[in-house]
Amino acid sequence: MVDDCSRLSYSEALPDETGPTCAGFLARAAVYFAEHGIDRIERVMTDNALAYKNSQAFKAAVAAVGARQKFIRPHCPWQNGKVERYNRTLAQEWAYSQAWASNAERTDGLARWVHEYNTERGHTALGGKTPAQRVSST
Repeated sequence: MVDDCSRLSYSEALPDETGPTCAGFLARAAVYFAEHGIDRIERVMTDNALAYKNSQAFKAAVAAVGARQKFIRPHCPWQNGKVERYNRTLAQEWAYSQAWASNAERTDGLARWVHEYNTERGHTALGGKTPAQRVSST
């Protein structure tokens, strides 16, 4: 999940992409964002996967965080460009950046990478600031 304004991100490695799993992810992401100063989520933009579109658990999670759900147009991933770019960076800089001894080792490195992404990696779109700096300045 990526905050539209600050680019602060939250990621987890999960076993599946079902509605209840995505709902749990959204709830944990909302807590993470609140802990970092983003206490209001207005919209949750997703693609049209069944886990988002047809899951009552996910719809309830969106309502529980006080947001409105918004879908991108089918076959138009550029409408969710910040997340698409984040996923590309995640793959390049974390998942495939080195030879991992195991999937568990790679998964264990995710939280550290997300922390570095949010606090140490400046973003051109943010004038060289990190997402954490952007959150603290707004």
